[in-house]
Amino acid sequence: MPSALPDGDEAPLDGSLPAGELSSVDTTAFGIYVHVPFCAVRCGYCDFNTYTALELGSEPGASRATYAAAAVEEVRLARRVLGDRDIPVSTVFFGGGTPTLLPPHDLVAVLDAVREEFGLAPDAEVTTESNPDSVDRAALDALRAGGINRISFGMQSAEPHVLRVLDRTHDPARVPQVVSWARSSGFDQVSLDLIYGTPGESVAGWQQTVETALALEPDHVSAYALIVEEGTALARAIARGEIPATDDDDLADKYERVDDLLLGAGLRWYEVSNWARGADARSRHNLGYWRGANWWGVGPGAHSHVEGVRWWNVKHPAAYAQRISSHHSPAAARESLDPETRRVERVLLETRLASGVALDVLDAAGRAAIPDLVADGLVTLVPADGSPVSAEGSAVPAEGSLVLTRRGRLLADAVVRALLP
Repeated sequence: MPSALPDGDEAPLDGSLPAGELSSVDTTAFGIYVHVPFCAVRCGYCDFNTYTALELGSEPGASRATYAAAAVEEVRLARRVLGDRDIPVSTVFFGGGTPTLLPPHDLVAVLDAVREEFGLAPDAEVTTESNPDSVDRAALDALRAGGINRISFGMQSAEPHVLRVLDRTHDPARVPQVVSWARSSGFDQVSLDLIYGTPGESVAGWQQTVETALALEPDHVSAYALIVEEGTALARAIARGEIPATDDDDLADKYERVDDLLLGAGLRWYEVSNWARGADARSRHNLGYWRGANWWGVGPGAHSHVEGVRWWNVKHPAAYAQRISSHHSPAAARESLDPETRRVERVLLETRLASGVALDVLDAAGRAAIPDLVADGLVTLVPADGSPVSAEGSAVPAEGSLVLTRRGRLLADAVVRALLP
């Protein structure tokens, strides 16, 4: 697979965390991510840790049929590692891969294990990703009845020729159908994932995709620029000249277009690539990642973070299953984040949020870059009382936050580089 895990330090076989790292785990929002690594077809642009049945072959322990049982065992391992602390789970997210390739009762069994081992917060957000062609009405009814209350459909595009370039297999006409079924099943929130910048996609075609999505009245939309990852089938096709490369100006035009259309329909950005119809529709699970909360990642290649300790599981489903069946932690390696690393990661992640990054997180060099960023129209400063101000010369407030403008969102990486010279 193109994706790779970092080296890190050795992780203990029992999964135990360094002494003292659990002192405040019961006072911080806690989420659980469940990685389901199976796909019907591997998309040409994807470098995630996913596998088709053909790729897995007859690998022992790598079947869909046995996956849920292994994931349940890792949930139980998490409970043992974290001890008897009262840690109700605030969010659960089934991602992949295509989680809904598993039968609904398998996903519900994993959720039931979370409920039994930890308990769910009364307002817990429980999300599953889904491809439009991987569920029917009965499956959606079963998922909702089992406690999953939010669903994110991988729509990607309304144009068949764009879906073909992306190796997406669903019929665009299926999307309105599954959204309607999800509403009838009682899901609290429905989200749609879109991709822009696919070779051969026009600006008009992209607008049609967004308008088609908005006609379904989603609570949440994620719109991601197509990134051509090294080692993928798409990257190889571009290198051979079979299809054109993505274009930065085209990506910028399409970002501005989607932002305008979503804003006009009542969805506001809260992260560079995510828009929601009100604060309650934001993905609380993903906000936990961006704000450095605690979460346990279940499944092959899944990453976890608890109180400054980060670890990642072995990648292959067979290796993962072998670790679990041997009653060992599936962690491949881990690292302890020092205060400076945690500060840098806060700048990297919180800068992407509409709430911005706190000014007191920036060091002297980062603060010195702010006047030029303001003058270039890339950021706005919001002091502690909430009123926007300019920053002429050294007039940077001591407290408050730095928030990207729309132009700044287009150049977010450059802003971060300026703040972390």
